[in-house]
Amino acid sequence: MSAFNSIQSDFAPGVANPGGQSPVLLVCEHASNAMPPSFGGLGLGAEALSSHIAWDPGALDTSTRMAGLLKSALIHSRVSRLIYDCNRPPGAPDAMPPKSEATVVPGNTDLSHAEQAARTEAYYRPFEALLSDTLDQRGRTAVLVTIHSFTPVYHGVPREVEIGILHDTDTRLADAMLDIATGYRVERNAPYGPEHGVTHTLRRHALPRGLLNVMIEVRNDLLTSPQECAGMAETLAGWVTKGLDGLAGREAT
Repeated sequence: MSAFNSIQSDFAPGVANPGGQSPVLLVCEHASNAMPPSFGGLGLGAEALSSHIAWDPGALDTSTRMAGLLKSALIHSRVSRLIYDCNRPPGAPDAMPPKSEATVVPGNTDLSHAEQAARTEAYYRPFEALLSDTLDQRGRTAVLVTIHSFTPVYHGVPREVEIGILHDTDTRLADAMLDIATGYRVERNAPYGPEHGVTHTLRRHALPRGLLNVMIEVRNDLLTSPQECAGMAETLAGWVTKGLDGLAGREAT
């Protein structure tokens, strides 16, 4: 796959509900399975490119609906995670994975340093800069919430957890949400945790600024229709709101 000089506007990071005045800033790093034509689908077929290895099904619909409920802005990727996973730092082996679960990705095999650098500059850096600039404008009251979905079966093993509330070293918002989360099988740092490298966005943008933050993972068989995404958005927005209210109440006492 050939390198390229500049990002195409169709694949630049997107912003939904940009006028949202809530301190909550939503982020959806795996929102799209879109592929720039020059990559030729990375040598994969349509079935693979529509599966969870290429994006987080249901995550964009859910996070967009959450943005409306919370009156929040949403920053989201518009390129497949197989081109560049915006929740991974440059140099991470899975930023441009040569294999995802059991699927070999031919177009990511034996990438040269120049090809990796070109993708990083074209897709990761604009996403990182937009998120960083937005948080800088919002200041210390900003709250970073990232939205993901995960597959019900991974390497042949069923996953019982339905919603994961993830955190890195700052557990404040995650703790508050776990205290009130009901109606689903909810677990802390599941099905992934910081040891798997999934909290990069939190580490890169929230922890250095001292911002409240959390990462939410939803099993994607709960997000198969607009109605399911709408219901999940309402649930998650409620948990975020109640969690933040609880933290504010503790600080006031």
